[in-house]
Amino acid sequence: MAALPIYVHVPKFYSDVVGLNLIAIGGLLLAARVFDAIQDPLLGYWSDRYRDSRFGRMLWVILGTPFLALGMYGLFHPPQWDQSLMAWWLVAMLFLVYTAFSMLQISYQAYGAEISDHPVERTRVTSWREGLGLVGVFLAAALPEILSKQQGPREGFASFSTLFVPLLFLLVTVTVIFSPRAIARTQAATKDALRAMWKPLKNPLFKQLLIIFVFNGIAASIPATLVLFFIDDVINAPELSAHFLIAYFAAGAFGMPLWVILSARIGKGRAWCVGMLVSIVAFVWTFTLTSGDTTPFMIICILSGLGLGADLALPPSILADVIDDDDKRGLGRNEGAYFGLWNLVTKMNLALAAGIALPSLALLGYQPGIAQSSSALLYLAGVYALLPCVLKAFAAIALIRSPFFSSGALPLPTTKGV
Repeated sequence: MAALPIYVHVPKFYSDVVGLNLIAIGGLLLAARVFDAIQDPLLGYWSDRYRDSRFGRMLWVILGTPFLALGMYGLFHPPQWDQSLMAWWLVAMLFLVYTAFSMLQISYQAYGAEISDHPVERTRVTSWREGLGLVGVFLAAALPEILSKQQGPREGFASFSTLFVPLLFLLVTVTVIFSPRAIARTQAATKDALRAMWKPLKNPLFKQLLIIFVFNGIAASIPATLVLFFIDDVINAPELSAHFLIAYFAAGAFGMPLWVILSARIGKGRAWCVGMLVSIVAFVWTFTLTSGDTTPFMIICILSGLGLGADLALPPSILADVIDDDDKRGLGRNEGAYFGLWNLVTKMNLALAAGIALPSLALLGYQPGIAQSSSALLYLAGVYALLPCVLKAFAAIALIRSPFFSSGALPLPTTKGV
């Protein structure tokens, strides 16, 4: 729930409500994301070091929660200063939110990789985690739009971030108290922080998985950054923004069990590739849409949302198999280090999407909130619809050529049924 407002709502909120230009917003998002990504391997190392403490990895979840609450509240309660000061405010809040969210996310993901030794069971764990995460995404997609219509954009987002704070504390408390204990492991993580942070890059399987993940992640991040602009200026249906987002993420959530079943039948790598192809075939048609094409766009949201389910459920499960393969080869387990680098790449994908797509559109003549020329709308549609399909096609080709496709994930024991 904390992530979606950053990826989707912040660019539009700070351009339309606060008044910053797209080049400034894109540059600030890129700078904050680069800092955030660089710190993730260190946070992953710390998560590994304190894994056997009284609270385990949940220690970092507990410590990060109040800072995440403070940052989210401040992000959508901006003071009414002049533009130069507002840029600094945005940077400060982004740094606070990103750091706190990383503390929670890396430890929570690493914990999920520790609670089962079974490849199919890991996919179930990942699916439940990402599926429940999508419930938060539904709220983050719908509430700001609903509240903005009732109260106005500034007041609506302020109310959303106010509601976020008690809900965050409630759900973190439930998670910490009721989560099952991780399986006891032998700890092989080195005390040398620099070596420990980059140790996963010595694993050739992990490097292959990262290459696939980079292409696929940027392909997903560009539409996330531009979707509200596309709905406003190409589809001309801003009143339906929440409906489109909810349909997209709902399709991802409801489709997730299908990907779990399919991955048990044909392998995780092949199932992920099918998900990529579904997304490409569905999303490429977005480029042909014009004003008023709300029904076709809704269908595209649902079909590409099904592909999202594969992106959420399968790659982290494959990563857990890679970590387990390290352990079986006597190299120990460093879940925090792996997920620290994983999140570094995830955030660099988002940084590149915002830092390249937004300034590029501005330089090509697109400016939000004003009447657009036909060429500006064409550029917006091309960057939003075609570029992600090309990148996802590269990801699919890389996946097909990898060992994850031929064996499903890794040469681990096969399982019949789900």
